[in-house]
Amino acid sequence: MERPQDDGLKWFGEGFDGFPKRLPGDCVEYSIRIIDSKLPDTAIREKLSNVERTASRLSRELLKDYIWQRDIFTLNLKREDNFWILHGRTDFGDSVADEWLIVYLLRELSRLIDNAWIRVYDTDGEFLLIEAANALPRWLNPEVAQNRVWIHGGKLLIIPLHQSLTSQGRTSPITKPLSMIEATCFICRSPRKLTHSPLIEEEAFYRIRNHPGQIKDNLHHAPLYIPRRLAYVVHKNPSHVSAAIEAFYLRDPIAVRPLNTKDKSTLNFPPEDFVKTVVGFNKVGYAQLYSQDFTPSKLWEEWLHETNDAVTRKRWEVAMKLTCGFEMLVEDPQNQDKRAVREIKLLLEDLGSGEEQLPCDKEVESWVVQEDNEDWLDIDLESLEDELQGRKGNGKRGAKGGFGDEATQDNLRKMVQRFEDFLNNDESDDMDEDNDNEDEEDQTDEDEDREVSFDEEEFVKLMTEMMGLPPALGGETHQDRADTSEDVDDDDDGDDAEDIRTLSELMGLELKAAEALNLNIDPSGRSARTSGVKCSGEPVTTGKVKRNQANEAVGNVFEASEDEEKSDIDIDFELANDLLKNLQGLSVVNVAAGNTNGLK
Repeated sequence: MERPQDDGLKWFGEGFDGFPKRLPGDCVEYSIRIIDSKLPDTAIREKLSNVERTASRLSRELLKDYIWQRDIFTLNLKREDNFWILHGRTDFGDSVADEWLIVYLLRELSRLIDNAWIRVYDTDGEFLLIEAANALPRWLNPEVAQNRVWIHGGKLLIIPLHQSLTSQGRTSPITKPLSMIEATCFICRSPRKLTHSPLIEEEAFYRIRNHPGQIKDNLHHAPLYIPRRLAYVVHKNPSHVSAAIEAFYLRDPIAVRPLNTKDKSTLNFPPEDFVKTVVGFNKVGYAQLYSQDFTPSKLWEEWLHETNDAVTRKRWEVAMKLTCGFEMLVEDPQNQDKRAVREIKLLLEDLGSGEEQLPCDKEVESWVVQEDNEDWLDIDLESLEDELQGRKGNGKRGAKGGFGDEATQDNLRKMVQRFEDFLNNDESDDMDEDNDNEDEEDQTDEDEDREVSFDEEEFVKLMTEMMGLPPALGGETHQDRADTSEDVDDDDDGDDAEDIRTLSELMGLELKAAEALNLNIDPSGRSARTSGVKCSGEPVTTGKVKRNQANEAVGNVFEASEDEEKSDIDIDFELANDLLKNLQGLSVVNVAAGNTNGLK
């Protein structure tokens, strides 16, 4: 049997040592090493213990009220490859903000601890390099990037390629990934040879440029009416809210079964004795809770029917979902080993035994927390389009308001700029060392396309050239043909010219009838590139409509002449679309607006 492509796995008979370890999805893994050849093993272990204490202090200072989506940031001392290291793994779920918060904490730790060298990666591998893809040198590709990226002294450092001596006496780079032992040996032996690029560093750390101030922006505080027992549990440990939301969000029929009771006494958090309190959420978690459709149980229906105001009803629905989430979390058999469930049950047992008392109304009122507005939940696609174009408020650059907060606006514009760079092929020349001539030809073609005039006669000329006619014949206008008609043979050449002229006129009539050549039909004065969005939320562009009309018109002409033309004609419809400038109608604005539900 033929062995599959080499993936680092040793097969039976080759010293099989288990299947390769792969990081679970939505996880970020990180490790901290003290690399100093002068320090003995015991001193390194002691210094790592100091790093662990420093990390705990830093977390308390920066993340006092922070609510993680799933796992928290944690470090554990362990032995790996005969070295002492601090290691951690965090499941951040759907909250990418948690992952970047960990990157920020690690960078701050590297500034506080001498000789601390830090690695961080996730399911995608070296995601810091992925973030800085546009600034990377040609050689730094995924095949060689493993274990080369380190955070030290607050900087992003990269281990360069090793050099080897060839038989001709020249040096050439060794393009292969590094093992962890090779990487640590290189750092220990030649720390000054590591590459530090401010441009790569800026791109890699772009998402944490506003930390620590931006940390609180990932939280949302909402005033809710919830049962007093639940208010007591949430106040004791606000982080349990995330576990309850996940239990609600990932519910199944078995998890929902305890809610279908008519006896309140069987519930841990029955819908009674409500108190108003402000509950803290991770923004991703709150959005999950807010947007989910959920049919309330009969015990909750009476409370929801009493609310006529839409805002008040929505808050009652969120409170109902949160309470049901806690009920499912505690009662579902598959959750019994979770730390949050054990802690919640201990709190409930203390209440049942009388060791703890439920808070009175005055005590609940003393839990004063500033509530936040929910404007960030409303996605106005027109405002989003303005933000992506660099405009704020009524299309005026620099005006107040706009879609999302400042960081969201900046990230959206950066995302669109990168997407446009990709579409326009504005990458640096050194990314394609073997295609210099092709790049020059592509640039020439782009310049020529920009200079094309889209009047009727020019369009006819380009279409005839595209159909494979000789340049002299295809480039002639109607007047040119009239002036030279006497010089054309009365046989085949004259018939061909007449057929082409008739075909071109038919195409022109079809395109005019479809208004595909009219680039200014929008009465609002907006260009085809930035036309609006349907009321239903479906993105649409004028340019796209014109392109479809053009395709239909061209198709009608050739369909009508199919019986007359027996020879095969190779028609490049994409080129025709480019000539009509309809490809630009697929604006980046509407592409981004159509994907707002996937934004984290």
